[in-house]
Amino acid sequence: MSLKQQLTEDMKTAMRAGDKDRLGVIRLVLAAIKQREVDERIQLDDTQTIAVLEKMLKQRKDSVNQYAAAGREDLANVERAEMAVIEAYLPAKLSDAEVDAMIEAAIAETGASSARDMGKVVAAVKSKAAGRADMAHVSTRIKARLN
Repeated sequence: MSLKQQLTEDMKTAMRAGDKDRLGVIRLVLAAIKQREVDERIQLDDTQTIAVLEKMLKQRKDSVNQYAAAGREDLANVERAEMAVIEAYLPAKLSDAEVDAMIEAAIAETGASSARDMGKVVAAVKSKAAGRADMAHVSTRIKARLN
């Protein structure tokens, strides 16, 4: 079952159960997916759907930071609840050891030796860790390793 089909089924389940909070978040996710499909005139596969979910998660993280800085914990808690629902549909995150192993493999694969080769290493790791690791964190680790 594709991720979009899973979201649709979970939306139906949330409707039957009367879980309005979860239903609202799933509808937001499906709307974002549909919007991207309409904009680009394509059908999203699971990888592209995960990219949409990651973007939505990042938006919510930014919102939580802004709400917390403004002292609006009530709004920050709403965003955190939405984040929990979205994270349930993302693949399991890689541990630091797994990320480091991927980085080492990518460095060996690309023959990288200095910070100038960072782009090659990031591209190699990104293809393998898509949706399972925060690429900003990975990029920082690659930079530290190559310096």
